[in-house]
Amino acid sequence: QVHVKENGGGLVQAGESLRLSCAVSGRIFGDYMMGWFRQALGKDYEFVAHMSWTSGVTDYSDDVRGRFTISRDNAENTFYLQMNSLRPEDTAVYYCAATPWDYGGYYYVKSMFESWGQGTQVTVSS
Repeated sequence: QVHVKENGGGLVQAGESLRLSCAVSGRIFGDYMMGWFRQALGKDYEFVAHMSWTSGVTDYSDDVRGRFTISRDNAENTFYLQMNSLRPEDTAVYYCAATPWDYGGYYYVKSMFESWGQGTQVTVSS
């Protein structure tokens, strides 16, 4: 099983950018799905983006598509979430997650992911 740990949260103003990183430890056998979720205060977990570790195929929620970019550095065993044009409604605790890829898996929900980081706070002021 792999372990993941986020870094890079903080306080920014609306319109600014922030990059989160997620360090992956442990051996990755086969393909994995890497994901970012967020949880705003008083709300449920929300899918943000995911990426296949092997193929690099990505997908995003409609809320962040065009503003956020998920990417990876295989050599560094790290994946990232570049967040541009941040809005106050992006304020949340952001979590990275990882899980072995399985054909037919629905990688848009929290329950599909096995390994989770502790979360990092992102606050966007207006």
